[in-house]
Amino acid sequence: MAAGTLILLVVGVTSRFIQYLGQAVAGELASDVLLLLMFYRMPDFLLVIIPLAFFQGILLAYGRMYAENEMVVLLGSGTSQLRLLMLTLGTSVVVLLFMAVVSLSLAPWGERNTEQLKLNQQQLTEIDLIVAGQFQTFSDGERVTYAERTENLPSLGRQLQNVFIALTNTEDEAGLQTPRIILAETARPEIDPESGARFMRMENVLQYDGAPGAADFSVAQFDAQLILLPDATEFEEILEEATLPTRELFGSAMPEHQAELQWRLSIILLIPVITLLAVPMSKVDPRQGRYSKLIPAALIYAAYFLLLQYSRDQVAEGELSAAIGVWWVHGLFVGIGLLLFRFPELGRFFSLGRIRESQ
Repeated sequence: MAAGTLILLVVGVTSRFIQYLGQAVAGELASDVLLLLMFYRMPDFLLVIIPLAFFQGILLAYGRMYAENEMVVLLGSGTSQLRLLMLTLGTSVVVLLFMAVVSLSLAPWGERNTEQLKLNQQQLTEIDLIVAGQFQTFSDGERVTYAERTENLPSLGRQLQNVFIALTNTEDEAGLQTPRIILAETARPEIDPESGARFMRMENVLQYDGAPGAADFSVAQFDAQLILLPDATEFEEILEEATLPTRELFGSAMPEHQAELQWRLSIILLIPVITLLAVPMSKVDPRQGRYSKLIPAALIYAAYFLLLQYSRDQVAEGELSAAIGVWWVHGLFVGIGLLLFRFPELGRFFSLGRIRESQ
């Protein structure tokens, strides 16, 4: 289980980090918050990864015992399948308690802090988001900014060196749209204390106005020039159900809150249900090998998880009664587990070897 969790966690974290890194390069996130974002998203990864790793861990452990005939000796010595299931369920209590903490507390906490951090990022000016040596687009493509290098000054804050800015929405004296190119030696943020308006203050500026391909360019030089930056996004209280503490979901009549509460409880119920599925499925023939059930098990887990998500969304939209909710999905897979436990030979159909024979 630990090995599976580590491998899947590395894959998931790497994929998400690459996505955040692309947003940082595009100027949507500051590079110094990437690791903090990954830390806050870790509980969400664990919600998906740990049940799957536990499922496959049971299959690998018991599959090895079946493949090497150790399980045959154990069962022949008086240990029943029911006792084996009870022992496995007893072990799963540790995982269940850990998942309860993650699902009911850590995941909402991480989601809440992630949204807070993203909102804080929207308060930053584009100067805070500039990456040296990169052309970056702001204001829905109306402004392209480039800085050769950046530095942090104790009294002035962040400062850009050798700045290039291209504006596409400026108007000339005739009211026509004319591109404007600005070259500045330095640039830094400045806030008007009275109005709170945010500006980019540039020094030693050369400004070029004119249409590409035309010879009538206008050139101007300034000691200092200000460009008005977009207003900061107003902070709004986070009310999404995924960020709410679990105690606030209990007793709520809102479908969204009921769906979120059922989802959090479902993550906990996953552990005993997949244990019921994994114990009979772990039986393999010696020639099959203990890895023959891993891919079918992953497909079963994916179907289980996707059905839970679908039912949660249906409850949140009011299309499915909260009384039915996600519970029918758990009931379905409990029934499959009981069927496999009652007829262990059915577990042989969930193996790569059997699938290949059928094909």
